[in-house]
Amino acid sequence: MISLVTWVLKAMLFISVIQMVGIATTSFVAVLGAAGLAVGFALQGTLANFAGGALILLFKPYKIGDLIESQGHLGVVKEIQIFTTVLLNPQNRTIILPNGVVSNGDITNYTKEGKLRVDLTIGISYESDMKKAKDVLMAVLNSDEKVLKDPPPFVGVSELADSSVNLAVRPWATPENYWDVHFGITEKCKNALDENAITIPFPQMDVHMDK
Repeated sequence: MISLVTWVLKAMLFISVIQMVGIATTSFVAVLGAAGLAVGFALQGTLANFAGGALILLFKPYKIGDLIESQGHLGVVKEIQIFTTVLLNPQNRTIILPNGVVSNGDITNYTKEGKLRVDLTIGISYESDMKKAKDVLMAVLNSDEKVLKDPPPFVGVSELADSSVNLAVRPWATPENYWDVHFGITEKCKNALDENAITIPFPQMDVHMDK
């Protein structure tokens, strides 16, 4: 911005000086206008990113440290620059997004509300006691310190699949504990079902032989 203003002021000073010494400035102004128009067309993508950065800084759809998803990329916001937004994805890769497309596209902010629902699906066999399985899984959720009590966790039947009864397991967690809850609850549910002799089935196929 300083460089841009400096050059504009220099151009205005130059035009003023030559006008004071009696040189017609109409042609100079026309040339500068045409040059400015050409530069504007050449930099329209950059100007769009500048405008997008200004909108992001003004309306604050996200801030540094937020976990967001935009333009097909998921990551934590590391920097909000005037032309770009810098993300760090779960694989520790740096992603640089132009602010123009970010401000004009969809933005999913996973951090803004302060809590996230963890969606897990755990299958049990048709022969297993479904009510007992739900009670066992709910006990796992209620005993985990990183699972939020508000909203309360939920366990319910989501699907009667080919080889299993699929149970939807829905704990809530803070954004920083999301992956700990995701992986930790999955492991604890498996162990708890094994301890209570509740079978987690694998895909099966019945073959009928005809003599």
